[in-house]
Amino acid sequence: MYDTIPMWRKCVIVFVTSWTTLSACFSSTSLLSATHEIAVDMNTTTEAVSLSTAGLLVAMGLSPLVWSPIASIIGRRMAYIACLGVLFAFTIGAAVAQSMEVFVAMRVLSGLQGCFFHVAGQTILAEYFPPLQRGTATGFFLAGTVLGPPLGPLIAGIMMTYSTWRSVLWLQVVMIGISFLLAVLFVPPTRTDASGFALNMRGRNALVEFDPRPVFQQMMYPNVIFTHLSCGFLSWSQYALLSAPRHILSTRFGLSSPLSSGLFYIAPVTGFLLGTVVGGRYSDMTVCKWIARRGTRLPQDRLNSGMWAFFFFIPAASLIYGWGLECERCSTARAGLALPIVTSFFMAAGLLAAFASLNTYCAEAFPKKRREVIAGKYLVQYVFSAASSAGCVPLIEAIGVGPTATIGVMLVLFAGTLTFLTAKYASSMVEWRDREKSEKRLHSRWPAMLPAESVFPIA
Repeated sequence: MYDTIPMWRKCVIVFVTSWTTLSACFSSTSLLSATHEIAVDMNTTTEAVSLSTAGLLVAMGLSPLVWSPIASIIGRRMAYIACLGVLFAFTIGAAVAQSMEVFVAMRVLSGLQGCFFHVAGQTILAEYFPPLQRGTATGFFLAGTVLGPPLGPLIAGIMMTYSTWRSVLWLQVVMIGISFLLAVLFVPPTRTDASGFALNMRGRNALVEFDPRPVFQQMMYPNVIFTHLSCGFLSWSQYALLSAPRHILSTRFGLSSPLSSGLFYIAPVTGFLLGTVVGGRYSDMTVCKWIARRGTRLPQDRLNSGMWAFFFFIPAASLIYGWGLECERCSTARAGLALPIVTSFFMAAGLLAAFASLNTYCAEAFPKKRREVIAGKYLVQYVFSAASSAGCVPLIEAIGVGPTATIGVMLVLFAGTLTFLTAKYASSMVEWRDREKSEKRLHSRWPAMLPAESVFPIA
């Protein structure tokens, strides 16, 4: 199946899906450098603007519950294109909004499209790439997902130095328009999609697709919920890194312009890109090593590739970043901007190296339930992202950068522990859950299988 498709076409598909996620994720942080300017223009507070971004992130987490059923009904290709069209329209609405209420509504509604491209993209790659290439392909695909959040405030900070915050939204409109054209040309349908404009299903069967319970039922498997929580804890640290720079630069270094805070993001952008590409490739190498050792492949083998990031790379960089900035005000020997720039690079690289193995595992754990598992992962992940985006700066103001970084490190270590347990015991977890489900089904059926006098004995 994998060998019937030429490599050049696979590479084009990776590029198109990655560019689309870049366009969608760009909006999740692009206005972080513009909170003050938007608040002044809309006659509101910076906290309200930050909450609008948090609302967008929550909506992104919910988007697969809306668009994945639509994809099952009308076909993945048609749903992908339609989703981009709706995102295009709501982004224009946010760009022209004249009141805070309309602006927030357009931003949140645009978020209801964003995360579907993650789920659809990973599903496409799982169909087109064999297991020993899947981690590398996912790493390049995730380049769009992970570059979008740091590139947003970077480019926005530069643009707002010479223009207004609305120009950032118009840039997003152009990016989404390009994604729409690429999707029309290159995004493939699933092998089970009906031809032309015919629907895959109708009536009651179509309505059943909107039932969210299958997504949550997959979370009853310990290996699945452990993986989801690990991604959520990593997302807390990721958005804590992305949400706070302008506040930190202005309070500790006196740099309050959008340009200065925007240029700071060059370091995490580089780290994210390096981490996802190297981490994806290293996860494939880890799978090959375990095949050579055991003779067979297990989906959880690739999780072993992220242990160094969970237990050393991220904690060390985060603690130096947080406590170095905490001591910046009280120490006579100051490292200046070099400290947060260098450590943010290593934090970003470690975070995405850990993410690379987790994302690929979600697409492999249950191939027949791939869509539900990936949708659940992004739901949990973006809830944590929203909480971090809205709460990071207030938390820093309340307890300081150092303690906030320590909380993030504790979450990363907990995520590493959950990932280690999944890598070691995932097969046993699946067997335990399947056995429990079988016993429950048997228990619910046995009264009907016995004679009435056995169920209701007569005294």
